[in-house]
Formats: sequence, structure tokens, C-alpha cells
Amino acid sequence: MSKPLTGSAKKVQDHLMDNGFSCTVKELPDSTRTAEEAAQAIGCDVAQIAKSLIFVDKVSGNPILVIASGANQVDVKKIEYSTGLQLSKADGKFVKERMGFAIGGVPPVGHLEKVRTFLDPTLKNYEWIWAAAGTPFAVFRLSSHEIQKMTDGQFIDLRVCREPH
Repeated sequence: MSKPLTGSAKKVQDHLMDNGFSCTVKELPDSTRTAEEAAQAIGCDVAQIAKSLIFVDKVSGNPILVIASGANQVDVKKIEYSTGLQLSKADGKFVKERMGFAIGGVPPVGHLEKVRTFLDPTLKNYEWIWAAAGTPFAVFRLSSHEIQKMTDGQFIDLRVCREPH
């Protein structure tokens, strides 16, 4: 029998269940704080990690959630250009106060307030992806088509393009 989920991981599991998603939160012995750590702990490709990054809209002061493939670097200027937003990276205090989770464990759902969300289309390349579940040791698996429904997010091109060598 598995042990009960701890605080923030339980909060994410409850949110998923309350909203009709059958995903199961798992707490792991190894850290999932970074996409690389998560992929290693889970045993999947780093590109299957849906990393949640929080930005602040400089005009409204509202949080903006960007969910990107763990293999991609986010191009903030691309997001600003396509959305009209002016973004700055949120600090840990802002993330905890406004989202309800600490950096390294921010899930795509279950936040303290509704948050505008942008999604990396690269995530659609995989049948299954993994997301943080409230702590640096908790994750859940979801199908890539569920991420949009789950977050009400908008898919936009947001990755840094690497020049061919």
C-alpha cells in the first residue's frame, strides 16, 4: 500500500480528481526540480517533461504560466511578440504567494488564481508527458492532448530556435 500524498502533492491530486482528470500523482525519492532531474527520476525523455515557468506581466502584475517541453529553452521575446505582453521572470516569493507552490514544483493546475497559460506545441509530439505536482519530488503523467483542456492554455511557438551548425 502506498503512503498518502503530502501537502502540495495532495492538493494537486485533489484538483485533478475534482476536475475529472484520472491522472495519479506520484511522489518519488529523487528530485524532479529540473527537467533533467525529472526525466532521470521517471525514466523518460527530457522532452516529455512539461516544465512550468512563471512570468509576471509587467503591465497588469498578473502571473503568466508557460508550459514548455523540458528539452526547449523558452524565448520570452517570441512570447511577447505574439501576445503583446511584457514579461519578466517571477521570483520565488511571487510564485509562492500568487500560485501557491514553490519553484521546482509548480504544477500546470491547482493554482491560487486563474492564470493565463501558454503551451509549447512540442509537447504534442509525445503521447505521454509528465508534469510537476506541487513539490520537487511529485509528478503526474498525462496525455499530451489533455494539457490544453487541463490548463485552458494556448499553444504558441515559444522555443528558442537553434541555428544549424
